[in-house]
Amino acid sequence: MSVRTGSTARLTLLMCAAEVLGMTSLAAYPSFLTELSALWSLSGAEAGFIGGAFFFGYMVAVPFLSGATDRVDARLVFVLSNLLMALGMIGFAFAAHGLWSAAFFQALSGAGLAGCYMPGLRVLADRVPHDAGTRHIAFYTSSFSIGTSAALLLAGVLGRHLGWHIAVALMAIGPLLAAALVWLNVTHVAPPAAHEARWLPRFGPVLAHPRVRSLVSGYAVHCWELFGLRSWLVAFIAFGWTLSASTPRLAPTEAAALVMLLGQPASILGNEAASRFGRQRWIVWMMIASGLMCWVAGAAAGGPWWLLLILLSLYNVTVMADSASLTAGLVHAAPVAQRGAAMALYSLGGFGAGFVAPLVFGAALDLGGGATVPRAWMFGFGTLGAGCLLWAMLGRRAA
Repeated sequence: MSVRTGSTARLTLLMCAAEVLGMTSLAAYPSFLTELSALWSLSGAEAGFIGGAFFFGYMVAVPFLSGATDRVDARLVFVLSNLLMALGMIGFAFAAHGLWSAAFFQALSGAGLAGCYMPGLRVLADRVPHDAGTRHIAFYTSSFSIGTSAALLLAGVLGRHLGWHIAVALMAIGPLLAAALVWLNVTHVAPPAAHEARWLPRFGPVLAHPRVRSLVSGYAVHCWELFGLRSWLVAFIAFGWTLSASTPRLAPTEAAALVMLLGQPASILGNEAASRFGRQRWIVWMMIASGLMCWVAGAAAGGPWWLLLILLSLYNVTVMADSASLTAGLVHAAPVAQRGAAMALYSLGGFGAGFVAPLVFGAALDLGGGATVPRAWMFGFGTLGAGCLLWAMLGRRAA
């Protein structure tokens, strides 16, 4: 059952708020990466492995959780998954003591997010008319950046006063509030063709659509860049602060939150620009821009702190400028009865890439001389944009 325009706006606002509350899990480890690397004597690759474990958990869980929204109301999947995410965060806070235990609880939290991000979008898609445009999708996907920024700020404040254990445990309240908000305020809607769908989605029929295939691969290289950046952003800023000739006015978590916050308007305005100039053409040019800007951002360490923030912000804007365009394109390109399967495949490709990207970034740091060498950071950032440049070269043929 779809909803009218006013109800669409209210539902979009509610789901955006729930999404923001659930994003605390994404900042729980990256905010304390430098501290935990020293505490647990981690190499760059090991630190990246823990960061990537979050996305590994997402990748493993998303085929079932996102695909299940073709069988049951996405609202139920969203609520239960937020509870799982909170459990993973509490476990990380009180039971993680090294590489493998930290990676396990990161993976558990990531599995929880697998049932929140795309199923949350499915909650919207099943209740909003198909001809209502894409702005509600753009606002929902761009709220990812707001949630990440707020979580980084929260982690920084709590960490300074209470330590990382208590900070992560208190941040687990966010997913619990998200679950309560949706359960109490969103009515039940059965998915279309639920009797024909399977618990584990069939990807073959989805992959038969060329446009879906293109968007899935585009989202994979986008997430490689996005989650690789977010996993190492706080640590990179902290390193840059140590080389700055002047005293920075922001803590690393506060600076990272500011950088991430700019992704929200970039995503929304990018979707509007894609509607005007052509979705494929817009995505291609933004991927070229981000694929080149990653090298500029990585070379910023050692410069003035304000210049480092400007270059990181510009890079993040180019990364996020095609985010909503990719997702809105997928929702409209996928057949209605296969939306859950399409979203599962889309997330599987994206967050699967997100699992590998932090590890590759950390390995590049190690090969470049370690996290105390500016040149190593430039090589690490360079690994982020390679996939985007390759996709853009292939995608220009269809633009």
